[in-house]
Amino acid sequence: MESSTRILILGTDSTGKVLQFDRNAAAVLGAEPGAQLDDVIAGAREPLLEAVRSGRERTVMLTLRTPGGAACDAVVTVHPMAGGGSEAAALAVVRVPVPLADRFLDPAVIRRALLEGSLPRVGATLDLDLLARGLMDILVPHFCNTGALLLLDSLVDADEPPAGGAPLLRRMAVACDDGDPAWDAAFPTGEAVAYPEDTPHMRCLRGGEAVLAGPVGDEAAAIAQAWHRPPVAALLKGASLLLLPIMAGDAALGFFACTRDTAHRPFDAYDVEIGMEFASRAAGFVESARRFGRERATALTLQRSLLPTGLSAPSSVEVQHRYLPGSRLIEVGGDWYESIALPGARVALVVGDVAGHGVRAAVTMGRLRTAIHTLAGLDLPPAEALERLDSLMRSLGEREPHFATCAYVLYDAVSGRCEVASAGHLPPLLVPPGAPAAYLDVPPAPPLGIGDGPIVSREFTVQDGTLLFLYTDGLVENRARDIDDGLDRLRRTFDRGAPSLDGLCQAALDGVYDDQHRDDIAMLLARLRRIPADDHVSWELPAEAAAVRRARGLVRDRLARWDLAGLADTTALLASELVTNAVRHAGGRITLRLVREGGLVCEVFDASDGRPRIRCDTDAASAESGRGLNVVSRLAHRWGVRRTPGGKAVWCEQELP
Repeated sequence: MESSTRILILGTDSTGKVLQFDRNAAAVLGAEPGAQLDDVIAGAREPLLEAVRSGRERTVMLTLRTPGGAACDAVVTVHPMAGGGSEAAALAVVRVPVPLADRFLDPAVIRRALLEGSLPRVGATLDLDLLARGLMDILVPHFCNTGALLLLDSLVDADEPPAGGAPLLRRMAVACDDGDPAWDAAFPTGEAVAYPEDTPHMRCLRGGEAVLAGPVGDEAAAIAQAWHRPPVAALLKGASLLLLPIMAGDAALGFFACTRDTAHRPFDAYDVEIGMEFASRAAGFVESARRFGRERATALTLQRSLLPTGLSAPSSVEVQHRYLPGSRLIEVGGDWYESIALPGARVALVVGDVAGHGVRAAVTMGRLRTAIHTLAGLDLPPAEALERLDSLMRSLGEREPHFATCAYVLYDAVSGRCEVASAGHLPPLLVPPGAPAAYLDVPPAPPLGIGDGPIVSREFTVQDGTLLFLYTDGLVENRARDIDDGLDRLRRTFDRGAPSLDGLCQAALDGVYDDQHRDDIAMLLARLRRIPADDHVSWELPAEAAAVRRARGLVRDRLARWDLAGLADTTALLASELVTNAVRHAGGRITLRLVREGGLVCEVFDASDGRPRIRCDTDAASAESGRGLNVVSRLAHRWGVRRTPGGKAVWCEQELP
């Protein structure tokens, strides 16, 4: 990267005779009055004559030789001159690279290279490591022979507390113009160091002002001794040292350490002035990159902590998921997914998308995930669960309006029944075995937080082996593709199939990685199967007292067949209490069901929609009537009530031995 150039100016007449020139042209080209331009710059006379004839400037690349015999490429621009009565007919502007030996001699060249060259482009990056390397590429070789950028370690590492005593600094980047490996060995990038108090480095950091030292003498030995690195003394011995503080307000974030060897001009007051101007601009870039990095790390940590780390489902249901962040510009979003195993071999499959990006969307996503876990644990149907989420989004929107979409699927692995509800979300994709993929026709509803209409669910039975795919809009929609095209592509992907769920997820994402401005994507793919028929059993019982004794006998017989005789007494007692409760308060036919899936679940279905509760009354009559659920709550691992199309089901679960 060589952007340092020296500009030479020569005035000539129409024949190419040199009439006037600047000091740089005399020093570099050996120009003399009356010399021919071709003698000074070989090949320049022809573009000169053409520019004079046409009245238009000409630019050519030529190779010129300096009086010392060195050859270099030069850009020569000839500007024709008109009027004024002067003998000069053209002006030749020559741009040549500055020789390494002379690159610190011309203050104008140094200023242009540091402040007008690559600095704006380098400063545009928000990656602190890339920024540090870019800044060092500007300082070396245009300002110094070797250099390093050091920042306070407490600023670079958000988890690192400020050190007591001498502050700890992290060396972010190191550069040298001769490629000497001794510099990298003595001053490794990424090292955390503490300087002695009596060194120029600490004076720069404490005072917040540039420190000019040179030639370095005893300081080099002190630093080498403090670090236990003898080669450091030899590297710094005799060098001219300039330390430039990086300031944010009144606080020093770190400093640039710049050195020039004995073969070059030492730093002077002008170098301090231009170096401080460079450091001042760089400080703004460093502070922006540091803040962006910390905010981005906070947002990503928040989002990743909110996304589920493990999905649960019945053993017969296979689940795969993917989460793909957006581009670097919108990496943090509000897309999420859930697979929540429920008692009785059921599973809740959920995918949602909070509008917007950043920390706000991630926080809202976390609230919805927490709420959906609670609602699923309450055994609410999908439509009612989404209505509760809509109410939550409305209350959140009172402070800051926002909305989300969500699709909720409840699958019963005993009956093979699915219940689906959607709030403004794209339709799930259903792929029955041996049949083409098709999008589910789910009753439409507005997004959560808008709440302009009812949320209605759809129920249907699926075949074993059916694939259910839930996704967010980032998978099928982007700036260059219509959403209908994306949906067609997704359906064709599932029609082609794949040997595994993982392969299908990967195929669905093919081509999405190339989009640098994509939205984030959440995907949930499930293969739905019923549990084995031998793992569940149900009995119809009459609503009479004799049904309680029969229930105990049926439970004991079944547990003996399942080799769970150790749970027989407890389960028989739990079943008798649930059946007694249904006989007393429900009436009509009663269904008792045992399910062995993850745990042992005992369920009693009845035709009443009343929700039983544990009573805490002190009078004897009330205490006796509420005794059953007290027994259930103490003996079972967990218990609950859920509504069914024909009434309700009261269930309790025990852990399997």
